[in-house]
Amino acid sequence: MLWLKKHHPELFDDSVMNQAVLETGLEVGDLAMGLFGNFQEVPYGDLTEMMAVTEQLLEEGVENIAEASFSYDGMFCSVDILRVLHDKNVELYEVKSSTSVHEIYYHDVAYQMYVLEQLGFTVEKACLVHLDRSYIRGKELELDRLFKIEDLTTEARDMQREVAERTKALKECILNPEEPGDDIGPHCSDPYDCGFWHHCTERLPTPNVFDVASMQKRTKFKYYNQGCISFEELAAGAKLNEGQRLQICHALEKLPDHIDRGSISAFLSGLSYPLYFLDFESFQPAVPLYENSSPYDQIVFQYSLHIIDGEGEPLQHREYLAWPGGDPRRKLAEQLCRDIPRGVCTLAYNMTFEKTRIKELAGLYPDLAEHLMNIHDHICDLMVPFQKKQYYTRAMRGSYSIKYVLPALFPDDPTLNYHNLEGVHNGTEASAAFAAMEHMPKEELMACRENLLKYCGLDTFAMVKVWEKLKETVR
Repeated sequence: MLWLKKHHPELFDDSVMNQAVLETGLEVGDLAMGLFGNFQEVPYGDLTEMMAVTEQLLEEGVENIAEASFSYDGMFCSVDILRVLHDKNVELYEVKSSTSVHEIYYHDVAYQMYVLEQLGFTVEKACLVHLDRSYIRGKELELDRLFKIEDLTTEARDMQREVAERTKALKECILNPEEPGDDIGPHCSDPYDCGFWHHCTERLPTPNVFDVASMQKRTKFKYYNQGCISFEELAAGAKLNEGQRLQICHALEKLPDHIDRGSISAFLSGLSYPLYFLDFESFQPAVPLYENSSPYDQIVFQYSLHIIDGEGEPLQHREYLAWPGGDPRRKLAEQLCRDIPRGVCTLAYNMTFEKTRIKELAGLYPDLAEHLMNIHDHICDLMVPFQKKQYYTRAMRGSYSIKYVLPALFPDDPTLNYHNLEGVHNGTEASAAFAAMEHMPKEELMACRENLLKYCGLDTFAMVKVWEKLKETVR
């Protein structure tokens, strides 16, 4: 990856860079800067200038420097929080937006310790700062409880020899005129997805083992290393479950749609009018925004509800979308209880998400709990016939996600095409849009609301169309 970044950066697929995750990291990092009181931040920009500003702040005796920047022998690092104790004795704190310590973080901390100590600093303490998932916010945010500090000094010091060896090897790699011959493997997505995956797999047949939807990654690499790569090779020599074989055989043999009418009929007979089709949208702020919420809690801010009272009855639609600036959960829960009566059959697609959110709301609001849990207990999952491969077409490519099922069932219907929406095309974009609404001017905010309502409305309208398609198959 390093060699390709240096010699062929144009091959990098930046879609692996999750912008929301990057922005969350910046938000958490900015907040953590004040963890130890007053600080001075080194502005991000030209690396040489960042190092010059750092040197100036050190000379001025600043005790806490955020983004303190250093370079030694071609190795650059910015320390999220550098605490200057005395002379050249320091503590370094690496800030992560995660809620736990991952192996890769030890390498981050050890590398920074290496650079600083090669420059003559004594690193008395090397720590990781991360969010505490168990923290429940009160009326005010408490930084000392929001963050946990893990002392990794011993581990980082034990890794210093390894850092020296690895940095030397990486420098040699950059200077090599030939692309390294390393083969693909689990390292291509561990600890992070690599943006050169398409480049490194362009020689593989299409489709191949990595396109099998319901196979674990380690199993895919096992077959790859055995030379069992194409769908033809997998069909002949791999141990496949029913769903995997269904996907591969349909792709190879252009088989007609697989429809188990008996099982689909049994599923439909378990539903009863009136039918309520429900879909939630939520976002997960890393830093809890509202009282009685924790880092990365799923905060429901919107739902769409399509309703059919009986056979041949017209389709009705209700919806809720919170305004930004306050906790959306209470008003949403109240409106949901008004919109869905007790005892009715509610359909969701991948119902675990909706049921979990409703259960969380019931825990927050005891006065609404009985009604909310009644809704929870009467939810059925429209995903089941597709998850169980009772209805399967080649176009689903082994997936039962509605984003694959819908275009497979309705390939030529523009009203069911998420690409035709404006502004919001998927759940990730919906979450980001709501999080950004608080800072939008009125005209932009109203346009964003309209986009969110259309997106979430399409989710439940799509469910209605899928349900109708299932009914057609058993008539």
